[in-house]
Amino acid sequence: MTSASPVPGADLGPEPIPAAGSGTTAQSSASAADTGTSAAGTGTSAAGTGPARRVDRLGLEVLLVLGVSLGISALYSWVNFLDIQTRGGFRGATATLNPAESPRAWVDLSYQLLGLLNGIIPALLALLLLSRVPGLAGFGIGLDRLRLPRETLQGLGIAALIGLPGLGLLILARHFGLNAELQASGLAEIWYRYPVLILEAIKNGVLEEIVIVGYLLTRLRAMNWTAGWAILVSALIRASYHTYQGLGGFVGNLIMGLLFGWWFTRTKRVLPLVIAHSVIDIVSFVGYAALHDRLSWL
Repeated sequence: MTSASPVPGADLGPEPIPAAGSGTTAQSSASAADTGTSAAGTGTSAAGTGPARRVDRLGLEVLLVLGVSLGISALYSWVNFLDIQTRGGFRGATATLNPAESPRAWVDLSYQLLGLLNGIIPALLALLLLSRVPGLAGFGIGLDRLRLPRETLQGLGIAALIGLPGLGLLILARHFGLNAELQASGLAEIWYRYPVLILEAIKNGVLEEIVIVGYLLTRLRAMNWTAGWAILVSALIRASYHTYQGLGGFVGNLIMGLLFGWWFTRTKRVLPLVIAHSVIDIVSFVGYAALHDRLSWL
C-alpha cells in the first residue's frame, strides 16, 4: 500500500553531520555510498525492512483498536450468549438495546450522552490512524461528500435490501426460540427519547462501518490478507458482538457483514454503508418506541 506519509516511529531521520574540521566529510560520504551499494546488492537495506516493520505495527494497531472498541464487545457478547444458553436458552430471554440508565431524567440523559461519546471516539481514532497511513483523500475509505446525493440513495437502497429480510429473520428466529425478545428502546417517554434514539442509531452506523469495515478491511489488505479472508473476519466480528441477541442476531449480522464487506472491497466507499446502517437502526429504534404499545408482535 502506498503511503502519503512516513510510518510513525520509522527511522527516517537525517545522517549525523560530521564536526567541522574533522576531515572526515568526504570519507563519510564515500562510506555511505559504499554501504548503499552493498545493501542494494544483498537486499538488506533499511528500506527493505520497512514493509515488514509496517505489517508488524499494523497488526498491533488493529488489535489495540479492536481492543478499545468492538472486539471487546464481541467477547462480552459471547460470554452473555453462553450464560443464557446454560440457563435455559433464549426462548425466555429479553435483550434491551437502548436501556434507561437512571430514573432521574438529568442523570439518565447525562449517561446517554456519555455513552454516545464513548462509542464515537474509537471511530475517530480509526480515522486518525487512516489519515496517517494511507493518508489519502476521504481517509482512504471513501468517507467524503464527493458523491453525497448518489451515495445517500445507495445507502437507502442498501437499508431496504438488508433491513426488511433482517427483520423477518429475527421474527422467525424468535418464533423458534433461537433469539431473545428484542426491545429496541428502554427509554421512558420523555422529551429526549427520540433525539437520543436517533443519535444512538447514527453512532452505531458510524462506529461499526468505519471500524469494522473501512478501517479493518483496509488494514487487513495492507497486511497481505486476501479479500475473502478479510471480509469473513470482519463479518464474524460483527456477528459476534450481536450474539447477546441469540442465533438470529448472529446469522443476520454475519450475512450483513459479508454483503457490506463485499461492497466496500469493490467500491472502497464506506459512506453508503454508514448511511444504510444508520437508517436501519433509526427505523428500528424509533419505530419500536412509537409502535410498541400499538402492535402486539413488536
